[in-house]
Amino acid sequence: MSKTRVVVVLALVGALAAVAVLASGAAAKPAQPEATVKLGFITKFPVDFFFVLQNAAKKWDKAHKDATVIFAQGKSATDDAGEIAAIQDMVAKGVKGIAITPTSPAVSKELDKAIKKGVKVVLMDNDIPAWKRKTSVVATNNLKGGVLAGKYLATRLKAGDTLGILEGVPGVPALDARVNGMLAGLGPLRSKIKVVSRLATDCAQDKGLTAAQDILTANPNVTAIYAACGPPALGAAQVLKTQGKKPGDVILVGFDALPDEVAQIKAGWETASVAQFPAKIGLLGIDVTYKAVKGKKVPKNVDTGTALVTKANAGKFGG
Repeated sequence: MSKTRVVVVLALVGALAAVAVLASGAAAKPAQPEATVKLGFITKFPVDFFFVLQNAAKKWDKAHKDATVIFAQGKSATDDAGEIAAIQDMVAKGVKGIAITPTSPAVSKELDKAIKKGVKVVLMDNDIPAWKRKTSVVATNNLKGGVLAGKYLATRLKAGDTLGILEGVPGVPALDARVNGMLAGLGPLRSKIKVVSRLATDCAQDKGLTAAQDILTANPNVTAIYAACGPPALGAAQVLKTQGKKPGDVILVGFDALPDEVAQIKAGWETASVAQFPAKIGLLGIDVTYKAVKGKKVPKNVDTGTALVTKANAGKFGG
């Protein structure tokens, strides 16, 4: 064999060996781990209801290794500035989705900025009806819950009775729906009873206490009080105890069925409350956000349900 042919053969063998090495190296290359998805979870303020939402989302976070959730919470039911700051911080940290219980429509402009940067937004607990850019709403149907309360009150009231209303934050659609639903649920009785007062409470227990005091001072024989949020209902229960009332003297119906409310229902100070399912809201809220970020189709609305809690079934709701 000539030297030239030997060189050609050796070169060919070397090339084939190099290709084999490259091929085996490519096959042996480990699969790249899936990138971690950053998500934001923002709740209104530190009360039991929102802690339950957070805890459900934290459990979801631990169970999903390809995602990490950043948490933030406002200082009050009207802390728009706190939520806006949290949105800005999360966008700066690179979140791809935000699940939020919005304090009011005032936060929508900041959410618009997040969406322009590719962030998916899921509203939890309450909607911003006029704001159309959200991906989904995961919430209690507050109007239905209010109707449930009104229908119950209609079984306890009669023509000529009086009703005081502890509103939440007037102008917040979800909280307004709880009051409007209750009034609708009264049915024909609505025109036969007198609403003696409608006072805002910001869903705060101390403000609910003050408002209930005002109602009872002006109307010492008021038949019933309806609270659109749990904390004000607890404030009203405190007032009833300090004003010489006995359990059942005033029909007190709340909305949220917080653990402390359930305890007051068992004790007879609160008559009933509309239960939401905050753990379900938190779990589905973060899960829908995750799926949206992953490009999956998600429903525009997820109704997490309501139930009426009375002394007869309070044991099923803790407290």
